[in-house]
Amino acid sequence: MMTTLFSPPASTLSHSDKISWLRLIRSENVGPITFFKLLDRFGTPRDALNALPELARRGGRGKPIKICSASIAERELMTAETMGARLLCAIEPGYPALLSAIDDAPPCMYIMGNESVLKNPCVSIVGARNASAGARQLAWRLAMDLGKAGMTVVSGLARGIDRSAHEGSLQTGTIAVMAGGPDVIYPPENKDLYDKIRATGAIVSEMPPLTEPQARHFPRRNRIISGLSRGLVVMEATARSGSLITARMAAEQGRDVFAVPGSPLDPRSEGPNNLIRDGATLVRSADDILFALGNAGHTPLCEPVYTNFSKGKPSHFNESVLAEARKIVGGLLSPAAVTVDEIIRQCQLSPAVVSMVLLELELAGRLERHPGGRVSVLA
Repeated sequence: MMTTLFSPPASTLSHSDKISWLRLIRSENVGPITFFKLLDRFGTPRDALNALPELARRGGRGKPIKICSASIAERELMTAETMGARLLCAIEPGYPALLSAIDDAPPCMYIMGNESVLKNPCVSIVGARNASAGARQLAWRLAMDLGKAGMTVVSGLARGIDRSAHEGSLQTGTIAVMAGGPDVIYPPENKDLYDKIRATGAIVSEMPPLTEPQARHFPRRNRIISGLSRGLVVMEATARSGSLITARMAAEQGRDVFAVPGSPLDPRSEGPNNLIRDGATLVRSADDILFALGNAGHTPLCEPVYTNFSKGKPSHFNESVLAEARKIVGGLLSPAAVTVDEIIRQCQLSPAVVSMVLLELELAGRLERHPGGRVSVLA
C-alpha cells in the first residue's frame, strides 16, 4: 500500500510575496540553491533583493548585478495566469514534499491542469527518444500498471519512451515536466498528448511562459523529474544519454533507480544494463517496482529545504573574519569541482562563513555549482 505524500504545513503567499519570489529567482546569478541560501541568510526575498548588489560587490563583481524588476515579474505572472498556469512556490501548500527536499528544488514552478496528481506517490519513466517498438510497448504497460496501483507517472514529454509512458498513464494521472515554458510544447508533434495531459494530469515547468527550451534547460528539467519521484525507471538509453544523467541525479537525491535490461548487442541497452551492473533494480514488470518501493522500509527523506529560514533575523559576521575567509576559500577553489564539505574540512572555518563566501562569489558570477554539492570557480 503506497502512502500519499503531502507537503508539510505551509503558508499561501500573497500576490506581492509571489512577485518578490519571482524577482529573486529571476535575478542574475541566482539559482535555486542560491535562492534558498539567501532566504536562510536574510529571511525574506525582499531583504535578499536589497542585499544582492553589496553581496555581488564583495564577491568581486565590477558592474552592477541585474535584479529582476517588479514590472517584469508582474508581466510574467500575468502572462502565466492568462494561459491558465498557477505559480506554486516552495513554501506553499500543495508543493510536492519529495521535491521540496532536494537541495536545488525549484523555488517557483508553474502548474497547469489537475494539481491533485502531485499529491500521489510518483514514479518516473525515462529513456530513448528513438526507442524500439518493444520498449515503447513495455513503457506503456509499465505506466498503465503503475497508475492502476495508485502511482502517478512522471516523464518529460519527449519522443519515444516519454510519450509511451504518458500515454499509458493518461487515465490514472501523469505529470509532464517541461524544459521550456509551461506553454511551449517540445517536440511540437506532441501537442495532442500535451492537451490530453493538461485535461487529466499536470504540466509542470519552472521556466517563464514563452521560454523556448535550450540544451542547458534539459538537465534542470531532469532533476525535477527525479525529484518528484520515489523511484526512476530507465529504458533503452545509450551510455551517454540524458536518461543516465537523470539516473545519477535520482541516486544523489536518494531515490530508487530501476532499469529494464536489453540485448548487449543494442547500443540503446548499454545504459540500463550498466545501471543494473552497478546496483539498480532489474525491472521485468510493474510488480518489480511496486515490490521494491513497498519493501524499502522507508520513503526518501522529505524535510523541506526551506525549514531553516531565519524569519527575517539574519546572522551577522565580523567583516575581518569574512575578509580572511575569502582569502582561504579562494585559495582552495579551482576550475576542478570540489565538494563544499571538503572545502569546510580543509579550511577549518564554520559552515556558515564558508557558505557566505561562496554566496558572494556566485552572485559575482565567479562560482559555478555542480550536482552533488560541488563547486568550482569559472576559468
